Amino acid sequence: MRALGCLVCGWLWLSPASAAEAPQLLLVGLDGKTFFTPEGGRNGPNGQDALALVDVSDEAHPRLVQTLPLDNSAYGPPTNLQITPDGRLGLVASSVLMSQEGEAWYAQADDRVHVVDLLATPPRLVETVTVGRQPSGLAIDRTGTLALVANREGRSVTVLAIRGTEVRVAATVDVGDEAAAVAIAPDGRRAYVAKNKAAKVGVLSIDRGRVSYDPALDMPVGPGTYGLDVTPDGALVLTGNTGPAPSDGHADTVSVIRANSGRPVVSDHIGIGDTPEALAIAPDGQHAAVAVVRGAAAAHASLAYTPTGLVALLTIGQDGTVRRTGEAPAGAVTQGIAFSPSGRFVYVGNYVDRTLGIYRVEGDAIVETSKLALPGQPASLRGRAAR
Repeated sequence: MRALGCLVCGWLWLSPASAAEAPQLLLVGLDGKTFFTPEGGRNGPNGQDALALVDVSDEAHPRLVQTLPLDNSAYGPPTNLQITPDGRLGLVASSVLMSQEGEAWYAQADDRVHVVDLLATPPRLVETVTVGRQPSGLAIDRTGTLALVANREGRSVTVLAIRGTEVRVAATVDVGDEAAAVAIAPDGRRAYVAKNKAAKVGVLSIDRGRVSYDPALDMPVGPGTYGLDVTPDGALVLTGNTGPAPSDGHADTVSVIRANSGRPVVSDHIGIGDTPEALAIAPDGQHAAVAVVRGAAAAHASLAYTPTGLVALLTIGQDGTVRRTGEAPAGAVTQGIAFSPSGRFVYVGNYVDRTLGIYRVEGDAIVETSKLALPGQPASLRGRAAR
């Protein structure tokens, strides 16, 4: 167990009397070792990553309140962190660390999940838990007592039991393929795992904390599956499929899964543009927002290069139909997307620009309103798990 101090404090942190009084926070993973340059992507030494805490209590005007030096990574999907429903704990997975060979740095799988006490004064790291290799996507159920971690190189999902500020490994479930992201259904009885290279979504059954996997329920979606979320009523699952070669200039898809039956099935594919790496569903289930990288991660000399990404808005009908109804420009290499607690605003991490884009949902349209400067490259972001 070790504690880390504050690097940046934007204001005096006041200790809340209870979790109910905790500020509405976004966790933002800041990667300081992977860079997208005009010549292409490159890696550097470890030790420059951090976790940023952003207060979104004033949803239109988020503000940075603190950063903690904490290993995390842009490798894998931008869903490697989340806050428990009561706002007490933040869990942050560290997917890779860098190893130097000659002049170059190469990614090597890490196996840690950091536990941050968000109600401490100031918030601090209280524990680091060993999970599977290359932990990537992470989800917490509505009770706040169970978390799932998708392990890419481990080809598994780690089950974590949460009690107070203690987090313990309860089990590891083999899913047969790289597990890039995971999402838990609202009733807590089922979870979905993005099997990135297999172009499938697997189904996990949850029974009183016991998790099992049935490969017969795997569903074909699209190659490079990263983004994954479930509607609040559990009826639909949306996946973002980045394609066989992200940022290649070719259009990719969001898949729609009908999940309100004994056997979930893929019901639709929606054209979304090049590399929809992150998506989120609004708290009321009426919209989804997708961060589309386009060619912003490509070398500038590439035919696929574009200087910016975009944010696409999907409208979810009561009949389960999903339509693309709006879009707005975003920054370079969009990594991470989240709705505000009310669902009226959307936040997007612009990795190269080191900003948090702030967008307002207006009917079935989305409009950029402002940006918040960040002290590093936002690789991932998420708020509280739903209650």
